[in-house]
Amino acid sequence: MLALELISNTILPLNPNHTVQRAKQVMASFKVSHLPIISDDFEYIGLIAEDDLIEITTNHTLINALSLNNLNSFVYQQQHVYDVIRTIYEQQLTVLPVLDNNQKYIGLITLQTIIECMATITAVQNAGGILVLEINHNDNSLAHIAQIIEAQDAQILSSYTKYFPQSTKIEITLKLNKIDINPIIAALLRYNYVIKATFNHSNDNDNINNRYQSLMNYLSF
Repeated sequence: MLALELISNTILPLNPNHTVQRAKQVMASFKVSHLPIISDDFEYIGLIAEDDLIEITTNHTLINALSLNNLNSFVYQQQHVYDVIRTIYEQQLTVLPVLDNNQKYIGLITLQTIIECMATITAVQNAGGILVLEINHNDNSLAHIAQIIEAQDAQILSSYTKYFPQSTKIEITLKLNKIDINPIIAALLRYNYVIKATFNHSNDNDNINNRYQSLMNYLSF
């Protein structure tokens, strides 16, 4: 998924002739702390932050009278969603401008759009169990893990890896397309994989059903 596909047009950019008051109003309305500033011909000028406005006591001050920060806070339309997420995270942004190859502003990406995107690419909307494995860094072979899981007539819908500083261990989280992952757990254990945690699988549902039946039996007395 590319930045171009994540653009939202719900928040309009500012131009240098807008006032500080307008910037504050737009930020308050959309609950964001940043807004892009563009020229009349859509040249990207920079990103204004809420912090830039705190000490401005005259709301009728024009934006072109301010010193803008974060001039490099943008992504190009063809950049991958991972680049988008990294930029937003590293620069602690609430919106991220998107430019075309001619440096023209074409829209922005909001945190809400990123959340919706992450829900899609991590398959959170699909029913299925979640496995968290702990393995040695040198043993990281998703192909081998996938082979074991597919042998149990299941598939990996999404995965991500967490690295730990100064550690040879890594953590792999797998979202699967099956709720009953007990056979998969057993198969992975046979290959000496360490399973740190499981979520949303049939044992969870069984426990809920067992508690419900126990309550019903208690109330029937």
